[in-house]
Amino acid sequence: MGVEVLEEVFEVILDRKKNPRPESYVSRLLAEGRAGDKVLEEAEELVKAAREEGREEIVHEAADLIFHTMVLMAERGVHLNDVMEELRRRRR
Repeated sequence: MGVEVLEEVFEVILDRKKNPRPESYVSRLLAEGRAGDKVLEEAEELVKAAREEGREEIVHEAADLIFHTMVLMAERGVHLNDVMEELRRRRR
């Protein structure tokens, strides 16, 4: 496991963007343009968890932040590969 799970989740997000489903949380976020708000909310919750909670809550909130960041990226037309390439560039 690793980057593959991020790619799988991102592909589902892209599918929900192309083929919205009324019962889909991602489809609703994208339709309402709320992904940015959710990123801010989840970032705040992650910082709070890091200050006040244990490892399990930090992992949970970090996953939420990564997920919602990917939804925002899809909303704005930024592909996961673009971010991965930027991280590779910074690593050099």
